[in-house]
Amino acid sequence: MSRLTAPTGAGTAVRRRPRGRTPAPDDAGRRRPVVDVTVLLLTLVLAVLPVLPVFGGPGSRVVPALAGGLVLGVVVAAVAAHRAWSAVGTAATAVLVWLLAGGPLAAPGTTVAGAAPTLTTVTTLLRGAVTSWKEVLTLEPPLAVTGTALVAPYALAFTGAVTATSVALRARSGRVASAAAVVPVVVGLVAVLLGTRQTVLPVVAAVVAGVTLVTWASWRQGLLAVRRVVALAVGTAVVAVGGAVAGPVLAEGSPRFVLREHLVPPFDPRDHPSPLAGYRRFVKEWKDTELLTVRGLPDGVPVRLATMDLYDGVVWNVSGQGAPDGSGSFRRPGAPLAVPAAGAGRPVEVEVDVHALPGVWLPTVGQVVDLQAAGPDSADVRDELRVNDATGAAVLTGGLTDGLSYTLRAVVPPVPEDAELADVPAAAVSLPQPLAVPDVVPLVATELAATASGPVGTARTLEAGLVERGWFSHGLTDSGDHPSLSGHGADRMTSLLGGDLMVGDSEQYASAMALMARELGLPARVVLGFRPGAGERAEEDAAAGDTATGAAGEVTLTGDDAEAWVEIAFAGHGWVPFHPTPDESKTPSQDTPQDRADPQPQVVQSPPPAPEPVTPPEDDTEQVRTEDPGTDDGAASVWRRVALVAAVGAVPLLLVLGPPLLVSALRHRRRRRRRTRGDGVARVAGGWDEVLDAATDLAVPVPDGGTRRETAALLVAELGPASASPLTRLATQADAAVFAPGQPQPAEVDAYWDQVSRTVATMHAAVTRGQRLRARWSTASLRRRRSRPLRRRPSTAPASTTAHPSPRARASARRDGAS
Repeated sequence: MSRLTAPTGAGTAVRRRPRGRTPAPDDAGRRRPVVDVTVLLLTLVLAVLPVLPVFGGPGSRVVPALAGGLVLGVVVAAVAAHRAWSAVGTAATAVLVWLLAGGPLAAPGTTVAGAAPTLTTVTTLLRGAVTSWKEVLTLEPPLAVTGTALVAPYALAFTGAVTATSVALRARSGRVASAAAVVPVVVGLVAVLLGTRQTVLPVVAAVVAGVTLVTWASWRQGLLAVRRVVALAVGTAVVAVGGAVAGPVLAEGSPRFVLREHLVPPFDPRDHPSPLAGYRRFVKEWKDTELLTVRGLPDGVPVRLATMDLYDGVVWNVSGQGAPDGSGSFRRPGAPLAVPAAGAGRPVEVEVDVHALPGVWLPTVGQVVDLQAAGPDSADVRDELRVNDATGAAVLTGGLTDGLSYTLRAVVPPVPEDAELADVPAAAVSLPQPLAVPDVVPLVATELAATASGPVGTARTLEAGLVERGWFSHGLTDSGDHPSLSGHGADRMTSLLGGDLMVGDSEQYASAMALMARELGLPARVVLGFRPGAGERAEEDAAAGDTATGAAGEVTLTGDDAEAWVEIAFAGHGWVPFHPTPDESKTPSQDTPQDRADPQPQVVQSPPPAPEPVTPPEDDTEQVRTEDPGTDDGAASVWRRVALVAAVGAVPLLLVLGPPLLVSALRHRRRRRRRTRGDGVARVAGGWDEVLDAATDLAVPVPDGGTRRETAALLVAELGPASASPLTRLATQADAAVFAPGQPQPAEVDAYWDQVSRTVATMHAAVTRGQRLRARWSTASLRRRRSRPLRRRPSTAPASTTAHPSPRARASARRDGAS
């Protein structure tokens, strides 16, 4: 063990404090607990920030739960430490306070007057301490503040505050107290695992918390130095900026790890067939099959199945996860569904009974506010339900089952008149760009909308043009329909809009109008659902006088009621429906005139001109080309990316490894110059200087102005008796070389430097491992300027009188070394 002491008058040892460090935290007196609590509370606040997006952001009800948990935890731990309570008493008090304050903070719905806890409050908190973590991780944000969802963040904040404050205030040494810095780190990791892809000031919070904790921990151990704080702050900032710059490049295509997505994978509608692609099944297989019964459906309001905004040249489908306004971002509702603004529509309550509807798409109406399933399958429906806030669509991940019943509370938005939309621009909605759109689509769109003005006028012109020009047919030739192919890919769109006869059903017409609207700059999407009264059976019911489809009525929907239509977004009015499908009674027959191109009169064509002579190429194309064909763009892009990553990664690497390497290089250069430059006396004196610099780097006090033997005695007092013999021998031999006449032999100089290396190793072995590690990269000896002892006394004799020390001087040096 190192003995960093210096002898006193009575032979006792006094502990010396290394230069450049602040006083030990015990010297801070009454300020120490205040600093401890302030630092830990600040870093805990930064650590729980990732929980905020889970509950809706900074304005949500989770803020009082987190703040209350942190403050109460600090107060309980501080009082317990001040009163010197035992660990058992502190834990019992913490649990009691957690239960009493948990009612208004984490379970307000179970209290009396919002403050007094009840037996239900205690039960909810105890149950939530175990189960709320699963609820937070398995429900899609934003979570509701009902139930036990708030118990998890409240417990996390309270437990972290109690643990960190207790460790810091109760520890008897600074090293143990600094272990409290681990608690905010653990709390932050748990908060990140509970969080979402959305982060709250991640770089700033992490940098501030990291620098604060490391600085505080160093201060508590008495190791704080200003230069270390500055170096830590600069290094952390550089690494953070480098990560912010290189992160998007390195993590391109690799989304951030989110624990909730691995526990309950998000629903991806692209794993299922396009809903619109199965439209013909409704009219072929389930034309007269009762698929579902709806009670309370307002007159003229459709039932929505799926909303599609992505066209890939083959089918219309829902866009995938991550689209800003996409139809494919489905979430598990952990809070009430989207609540429309006041006056956004008429509230309705609709009951739905599913009889034989296949697939995963759940019939909805308007903008759904709440959905409650009835019967024994209600728990399964709650677990499998996923909703899309942008479109109002819903799915059951396990598929719809026969006999499913549920109640919808929704808001049906009003459909504005054209006069209301006359001067209204199209809404700024971000939708996926259509792919592989056939050339005939923009040609027909431009032709139809040539005289239209304004977005609504353009949309109505496209709708009217398809209704007037088109013919209706499901393509059921066995039932007498005109031949009409199913599908809505690029080939089908080309045959519909560019063929001799425009014939199809709502699948083709809705797809065509949506593509034409998108080509003209209108945000359009395709909707598949049911419209009571859209099929042939409804026309027969209307002829028979059965029109009971009002708000209080009951309607049973079959495959014949299935229809696809188009919705276009207008600023301030939302999505407005358009129905471009011709009436089902408008069917083509054998004598239907077809739109053929006007024949051109035949004229006698003049003979073609004689071909011009072919000029042979100047280059011999038959010879092997030896030129470099040029760098491939793809390879160049890869190499540019590699160079960018290497350049960005080299900056923090250089800043981290550069200073230690520079210190090592400067020391090596200094040692080499001392050992090889100058005469023998200078080289021996340089060896003693090397010993003193090693002691300086080990933070061993080295006096200025003392003789070599005096300095050696002080170093022995600091390092222990193991270093006495080598240090005394080196000091004596250096004095003999400096003050004796003549020059040492090269072999003697090399032997002296070998002894210097062994002595420095002995000095390192006499101190602690921490001192050795700090000495390895210390710059103290490079920055220190000390007064060295005289290297050689002035000589009046000529330099050439004696080439070697006298025998008497060498014998004296040997006697001193032996002593």
